[in-house]
Formats: sequence, structure tokens, C-alpha cells
Amino acid sequence: MLDLIGNLPKARVARVLCVGAHCDDIEIGCAAALLALQAHQRRLEISWVVVSGPAQRRVEAQRAMTMLVRRAARGTLTCGDFQDGFFPAEYGAIKAFFESLKRLSAPDLIFCHERNDRHQDHRIVNEMVWSTFRDHMVLEYEVPKWDGDLGTPNVYVPLGEAHARRKVEILMECFGTQAGKHWFDEETF
Repeated sequence: MLDLIGNLPKARVARVLCVGAHCDDIEIGCAAALLALQAHQRRLEISWVVVSGPAQRRVEAQRAMTMLVRRAARGTLTCGDFQDGFFPAEYGAIKAFFESLKRLSAPDLIFCHERNDRHQDHRIVNEMVWSTFRDHMVLEYEVPKWDGDLGTPNVYVPLGEAHARRKVEILMECFGTQAGKHWFDEETF
């Protein structure tokens, strides 16, 4: 994946920024890709931005990040305080939140929601990533939903069975608040 970036100086750590609307979106959408990336790239810094999530869900996201990203590669976890499902009503404040992310070290690679995602919060996060980080490499991930809005990706990341299985294990272990939801199961992921 980092081959897509181009002329990254060999002495510098490659910075990866993962952005999700809600706690568990990053893990559902690109956790296996992050595991594969870490297996092939030793000098990484992987940071998380989660735009919405109550305290208990943030704890889950922190735990999942800790399990997914090896200590030497672990960057920061930044959380917004926006209400789930109401991102269109908070558009200006969310834009200001994204503008504040420019103070972080410039990422070399960004993972975010797919642009045609039918969930309004996911779509707005995608829009904010593209308008905030205009000259960065952005790879979009999909989150399976009943909407049937899985898109037509222009990049596939080859994943081994071990990485896919580890992703599912982490999701099941870390996100107990989601366990009662009919869609949150191993088969989906």
C-alpha cells in the first residue's frame, strides 16, 4: 500500500491516518489492511480519528487500536464529540474539527469511508477527508450495511486469512456494546 505513495524518504516513518465516523468503523473497514501493512512495513505511525462516540465506545476503540497497532507504530487516538446520526446538522462544526486535524503531522496515507456510503455520517466524513487533505493519498474502505451500498473499489488490498481472522477476533473481543445488534457477528465480518 505504501508503494502507492511514491517518494517517501527511507529514513522517515510513514504516517497513516485512519478516520471513521463512529467507534468500530475503522476496525470494520480496514483493520485487516492495517495488519497486513504492519507485516510489510516496519517504520509506521498509525493514528485514529473517530468523529463520534460516547465514553464507553471510545474505550472500546482505544482497546481495539491497542490490539491492532503494534506499540512502536501506535500514534494518537483523537475523538470528536458529535452526535451519531446528526452529522448533516453539525456540518460547520465538523468542518472546523477536520481543519484542526491539519495540526497533526501530515499523513502519507489516509483510510476513510467510501464516498458513496449511504450512511449520512460516513458520507460527510469522506467529504471532510477529501476537502481537508487535498494532496494526500486516500484509500476508502467499506462498512457492510443493510443498505447494500458496497461500491466499486478502485484498489483491493490482498489479505491473508490470518489477518482477516484476527480482524474478526478483535471486533468480537473489543466491541461488547455492539454484541446485541443482529448485524454485528463474525459472519458479517
